[in-house]
Amino acid sequence: MFDLLPPPQDVAAPTWDLTVGLINATVQIDQPNDDGTRRVGTGFLIDAPRPDGQPRTVLVTAAHVLDGMAKPEARIGWRVQMPEGRWRFAPEPVRIRSEEGQAAWTRHPERDIAVMEVSAPPAFARAAIPLDWLADREAFERWQVGPGDEMLTLGYPHGYSANTAGFAILKTGRIASWPLTPVDAFPSFLLDFAVFPGNSGGPVFWVPSARRTSATAAPDHPYIAGILAQEMRVRGESTGIGFVLHSAYIREAVALLDQPASTSADIRSSNAPP
Repeated sequence: MFDLLPPPQDVAAPTWDLTVGLINATVQIDQPNDDGTRRVGTGFLIDAPRPDGQPRTVLVTAAHVLDGMAKPEARIGWRVQMPEGRWRFAPEPVRIRSEEGQAAWTRHPERDIAVMEVSAPPAFARAAIPLDWLADREAFERWQVGPGDEMLTLGYPHGYSANTAGFAILKTGRIASWPLTPVDAFPSFLLDFAVFPGNSGGPVFWVPSARRTSATAAPDHPYIAGILAQEMRVRGESTGIGFVLHSAYIREAVALLDQPASTSADIRSSNAPP
């Protein structure tokens, strides 16, 4: 596991810092159905300390992933490193709602994003991505992000992982829409890659190797650009395009964790397209 800390201001982080780091921080979320199938989604961990500075690990996923899991408990696919470089897939139950149906997660008031504090194994708590590595509202303009820029994403298409250890599958795609900002006017952007059930909730991120031209401005470290919300379908058919919600909304959802229960627990996601 890699301990991800914000890089020094005068040193650019290697490409693998966020790629391998996010692979380590990305987990499968699933719940068995009564017919022997599973409902599967993707989540990733953010290091988001409480206002008093106490450490806190937050699971981020698409709200509809948890909405579709009717039972009180789901499973998070933790992984354990064994001797000689081996890994063991070790999913554990996590309570996502009370017996009465009260959600244990917090939803963004308008977007398909859910966040929930989790008790993660130490290795996963260390692997959680710093909150500052989520793009803010001005990031795309500041870094001149545009159509054709490449992004990477992680997920579990159709519930499959990269190997028996349960690591997520890495895919790439290019930004396929314009304009991208302002975020309030364009809360999502399109990514040209095939989306399948199980990909929802996965992180979409940028690394230094993915630039259209060398003259384009670049940040001093990789960043998470957004979260995969859903695929674009036309008359029931896939278009090979994904909807990605800007990371600014993840930041807003995490901030709701520190709001009084009366203003955050009853939040409901909008049913409108992202």
